[in-house]
Amino acid sequence: MGSGTRQVYEWAAGTLERMRRRRSGSATPIVLLGIGAVAGVFAGTFGVGGGILMVPLLLAFAGMDQRRASATSLLAIVPTSLVGCVGYLFGEGVDVLAAALVTPGAIAGALLGTALLRRLPLRVLTWAFVAVLLLVALRTALLVPERGADVEYDALTIGGLVLLGLVMGVASGLFGIGGGAIAVPAFVAVFGMSDLLAKGTSLLVMLPTALSGSVRNVRAALVDWRAGSIVGVAATLASLPGVAIAHLLPPRVASILFALLLVASAAQLAVRELRRR
Repeated sequence: MGSGTRQVYEWAAGTLERMRRRRSGSATPIVLLGIGAVAGVFAGTFGVGGGILMVPLLLAFAGMDQRRASATSLLAIVPTSLVGCVGYLFGEGVDVLAAALVTPGAIAGALLGTALLRRLPLRVLTWAFVAVLLLVALRTALLVPERGADVEYDALTIGGLVLLGLVMGVASGLFGIGGGAIAVPAFVAVFGMSDLLAKGTSLLVMLPTALSGSVRNVRAALVDWRAGSIVGVAATLASLPGVAIAHLLPPRVASILFALLLVASAAQLAVRELRRR
């Protein structure tokens, strides 16, 4: 490539990047508040950080790419998971021991996931995120949680919780989802928790996980602070009504609704990627 051609190429690439950044910052506060409110209710109801819904909405309505949407979502999850966890403490509660066993692996996994976020191509990230959504939706639809059930601890359970934390952390850092979409089904199906206890415990684990991943994303200049702040405030306020809804929904209905929302999010992302190509 000659020097003149290279200069034209670099100018065009720079222009496209500036246009993308202006578009990502052009979403109105009303749009961002709406994204946060929807994601916050979702987070409180299903015990996830809200990123599974927040990332597709930021892609569709805030003009972000997958990388920036994931990083911005992860930042917004920090206060959302804190307030949501407090809401569950007044209900069925939180399994603090399970959270303590999952958290170290989740923090390490989040650091690994955010490192991969800066290196993997956007198309790979998008399709990997779609695959995660569909797999979790399938598993969730097959679950019938039992309310009031607790974890029975032994060596195998402890090792499994540590491994779950690592997987949850990688998903959190890579896809900006907090990891709750993986943790809640695993807590219920593998470790025998009730659905409400699993949701509260998942939100507690997400707090340090999202925080550690966000620190790295901020250093890498991947976070849209304006969008993340507005979405985060709205999601935090909306998470408590979501917790109230979780206590009202029968376990089977909650599982089916969660699965349907995951499928809808996956379909929206897949269509968007196919159109872009």
